[in-house]
Amino acid sequence: MRAAALLAGLLALPALGAEFRCIGDHAAVLYDAPSVRSDPLFVASRGYPFEVLVRLDQWTKVRDAGGEVAWVENRLLGEGRNAMVSVPVADVRAAPDPAAPLVFEAYKQVLLEVLEPPANGWVKVRHRDGQEGYARVAHLWGV
Repeated sequence: MRAAALLAGLLALPALGAEFRCIGDHAAVLYDAPSVRSDPLFVASRGYPFEVLVRLDQWTKVRDAGGEVAWVENRLLGEGRNAMVSVPVADVRAAPDPAAPLVFEAYKQVLLEVLEPPANGWVKVRHRDGQEGYARVAHLWGV
């Protein structure tokens, strides 16, 4: 019983320390293997976040918000951090507090720039229109 609980805990660790990267300044083709000669699966737009699964010298294996796994060339990944709204409507507040004034609402699949690392279940974000505030980490994918 104890061994099963320990194993379950160890299997959950990678998800806690997940690394996320976004597509850089231009859209990127994602492939089913780490080669441009492999089958293209889909095109991801600029800023789209992915979870990093495996890194090679020139390629990274990633997973998108829908669970699809693909390969992308490292040169097409950007340095910025974005998160995608994963709930129908995410409230973005003036402070990391559910009682803080509402700054704006972000709808499902809207990309928000991550400005600071998450803390206490909240993360500071910016909408592309320039509005900033705090969103619940549980309402975002990619943080």
